[in-house]
Amino acid sequence: LDENVPGPGLRRSTTKILQINIGLYCNQACGHCHVESSPLRQEMMTAETAAQCLRLLEHSPSVTTLDITGGAPELNAHFRYLVRMARSLRPDLEIIDRCNLTVLQEPGQEDLVEFLKENGVRVIASLPCYSETNVDQQRGSGVFERSIAALLALNEAGYAVPGSGLHLDLVYNPLGAFLPPEQTKLEAQYKSQLADNFGILFDALFTMTNMPIKRFADFLHRRGELQDYMELLVRNFNAGTIESVMCVDTVSVRWDGKVFDCDFNQQLGYGMGKDLTVFDVESLEELQKHEIRTDNHCFGCTAGMGSS
Repeated sequence: LDENVPGPGLRRSTTKILQINIGLYCNQACGHCHVESSPLRQEMMTAETAAQCLRLLEHSPSVTTLDITGGAPELNAHFRYLVRMARSLRPDLEIIDRCNLTVLQEPGQEDLVEFLKENGVRVIASLPCYSETNVDQQRGSGVFERSIAALLALNEAGYAVPGSGLHLDLVYNPLGAFLPPEQTKLEAQYKSQLADNFGILFDALFTMTNMPIKRFADFLHRRGELQDYMELLVRNFNAGTIESVMCVDTVSVRWDGKVFDCDFNQQLGYGMGKDLTVFDVESLEELQKHEIRTDNHCFGCTAGMGSS
């Protein structure tokens, strides 16, 4: 990718987003998952590391968004502590929960929707299609029905209701080795289908390109499609996406506290410096202008209309 970037290559700007992956345990095991989460994973962020992330947040005034992901982040024992403390430290902070929707029906999560509402958490939920067949094919039998029930519960709590201030966005990713369609048109289709068939509201749809790493790369390799997919990404390189790729203004923290330029580098183990951790810096401002580590998978964020 560096060959397509003018100047000395990609470098970090001011950090605006602190993304924390607080654990790989998930109640689902989706075929496209670049994190390779599942109910068998045991990696979880500790209370000590979560507290250090909060200290970094407190000492990094440029950060405007705390993005909490996993796995199913809500199933980490320290998820609610992180949300409450972040809201207390920074009342105007945008807090995002990357939600798989079915977690709302897990035992012990009966009050999760109310908790998210009380703390003004923005929910970004993955729903790869508005078709039951396609969703269950990618995510498991019964997932679509449970996802619809979760979306209805969020709507009932006020999410995506005009004037509520509670934001609910959906994420689409392709079911195969192709690029996502144009975002605006697909969003209109999603809104029409979900509203007409289920009475569901949401604010925006984000289209994400599947990254050629981990489970999706294995899927492509088994089908003999990995090389073709990489060539598709390279052919569709869009120089206009470079300034908005996530690694420029996002710091990604792994469950063990190690720091990365983005979530995808995190999964590949491409760390910043020599295994830099959240315990090695006082403020995220120290990371400004660091060179960003790139590789072939980065074409996933720069293909077509971009995917960051």
